[in-house]
Amino acid sequence: MSSLQDQLLKAGLVDSKKAKQVSKEKRKQQKVANKTGQALENEARAAAEKARAEKAARDRALNAEREAAAREKAIAAQIRQMVASNRQPRGSGDLPYNFTFGRKIKTIHVSEAVRDHLAAGRLLIVGLDDQFELVPRVIADKIAERDPGAVVQPPADSNAVEEDDPYADYQIPDDLMW
Repeated sequence: MSSLQDQLLKAGLVDSKKAKQVSKEKRKQQKVANKTGQALENEARAAAEKARAEKAARDRALNAEREAAAREKAIAAQIRQMVASNRQPRGSGDLPYNFTFGRKIKTIHVSEAVRDHLAAGRLLIVGLDDQFELVPRVIADKIAERDPGAVVQPPADSNAVEEDDPYADYQIPDDLMW
């Protein structure tokens, strides 16, 4: 069987010049279609690659978040273990000891000996799960390395004279009458 174009030429309905022009246009359209097909294929491939890269970035961020949560959990477990194994008794005293934890003032009741140790800085207070425990300074320093907010820092010595005090050379007269 011959093509429709050949049949039309034999019948004399179409001349050869017109037939060549139509076949040429047909070839051009096929070429363009092939090129756009490749372009569409390239676009699809690029979109798939972009989606894969975005998914990998999301997965990395999610893994980093999970690792950070696991690290925090491990640090909290280490702090709990250190406090549990090095907890010091508060004594059987009724003396209130006030301290600031965060932005609030808290109170624990301790014996006089424990209060002296707290004032001297040999014992420090650690906030753990809404409870406060006493631990030696060495352990509190290790806990502060892991979580600085868990350790209640002792108050700075208010009697200490500043080194750069501009009025240190002046004597304060003690016979002033106000």
